[in-house]
Amino acid sequence: MRIITRVLLPLAVCGLLPAQLKDKPAPAATPPLIQQPTLYDSVVKIEVATQVPDYRTPWNSGRFAGGTGTGFIIGPNQILTNAHVVSDNRRLLVTRRGSSQKHVALVRHIAHDCDLALIELQDFKPFEGLPYLEIGGMPKLESRVSAIGYPMGGERLSVTQGVVSRIDFSSYSHSRADSHLVIQIDAAINPGNSGGPVIQDGKVVGVAFQGNTQADNVGYIIPTPVVKRFLTDIGDGKYDHYMDIGISPFPLFNPAMRRAYNLPEDGKGVLVANVVPAGPADGILERGDVLLSIDGNEIDSAGNIRIAGEFVDMNEIVERKFAGDKIALTLIRKGQNLEKELTLKEFPFSRIYSIQYEKIPRYTFFAGLVFQPLDLNLFASYKFSNRRLRQIYADYVSKGLFKDLEDVVVLTRVENDRLTTRMDGFSGMVVQEVNGTKIKTLRQFHELLNAPNPPEYHVIKFNGANRPLIIPSSEVPAAQKRIMSQVGITKAAQLD
Repeated sequence: MRIITRVLLPLAVCGLLPAQLKDKPAPAATPPLIQQPTLYDSVVKIEVATQVPDYRTPWNSGRFAGGTGTGFIIGPNQILTNAHVVSDNRRLLVTRRGSSQKHVALVRHIAHDCDLALIELQDFKPFEGLPYLEIGGMPKLESRVSAIGYPMGGERLSVTQGVVSRIDFSSYSHSRADSHLVIQIDAAINPGNSGGPVIQDGKVVGVAFQGNTQADNVGYIIPTPVVKRFLTDIGDGKYDHYMDIGISPFPLFNPAMRRAYNLPEDGKGVLVANVVPAGPADGILERGDVLLSIDGNEIDSAGNIRIAGEFVDMNEIVERKFAGDKIALTLIRKGQNLEKELTLKEFPFSRIYSIQYEKIPRYTFFAGLVFQPLDLNLFASYKFSNRRLRQIYADYVSKGLFKDLEDVVVLTRVENDRLTTRMDGFSGMVVQEVNGTKIKTLRQFHELLNAPNPPEYHVIKFNGANRPLIIPSSEVPAAQKRIMSQVGITKAAQLD
């Protein structure tokens, strides 16, 4: 066995003799270096506990889940992130880079239509002194950007670089209904990256928000025009949602169509295929109009305009405006050139096509039957196949059905009981009348069924059904109590 001994060199070997060492004064202590915070320190990890409502059993509180995301500081106690990171939250915890301490936060403003949210901390003191990230402009195609966040696969901050490969007007998956300006980069946006800043030249040029599961290393970011609009909108203390002209455009590529509308072959103009009743364009535009420009920007035959050298959807003009703002239009109507102006306004009925968050499902339970108002949440839960229901849902806005149907009341469940025998065939159908009265809202429907002096039989008629559903009033109280006990329903209705 080889034994290795440790050899200690004499001080003389190091260049100092004992006497020299004794007489030489001790060197002054070097002050520790103070590490200045960087923009990386202003990027935080967000942990979320959520409770998602169950639309199939609306009387239950919903299922619990959890997840993580990213946010970044943009001002005093202002942390920007994605709406989908903090939606339906029951608890928010924020962690600084390099720290294990978790800080309680809450949502100040949330915009589901553009997937952005602003959160604040209960105590911002531990974050004071960190730099605020500045919102910059639009990055150019082929320019490099850095996505910063806390994606899955580790606990520490992650930085990935990519190239801006596309600037487009595309759908936002959070609401499943809205489309806005997006930037595509060739860097993956993974779970946990959401809400993190995308940086170029030290400034934020976007917010990471969704990826493409069918492609490798493709991610999407919310560009700064959308971010700035959100921050401007909440400047008065509340979020007012995006505006919409309220038309359905149709491209005019076909030469025969262009000749039919007496249009030259210049690739300009888009057809107005439909005008939403009671929408901002109602009474201003007509079906068959050909739009030529919007706020002075020429519209091509695909419905695009050029802004800052990029072709984008003409709705980008509307995207940057608010309720009360005006839009100038030039158009051709029956061969005549016209100039029109419309005023933008909110149109809440279109939200039937958007996923709703932070809302308790509405319902009424009556003698073993569950009735609920139709929206995208309910549609996604039940995957309704009834043809009449699907047609009503499709036509709700475009044909103005909301004027007579504030709520589209649907029979969604039939619980097993002797009173509900042979009623399953009515599931998934839209209620049309109750006891001879047309139904407009869920509350009205509930009040008719629970009137103090009910008729001998409740007669419920459904849209498209060849016979009504008839319930003897005398059997309802006992059946209501019996079935609620069996199913575990503690509250017979949730109307607000």
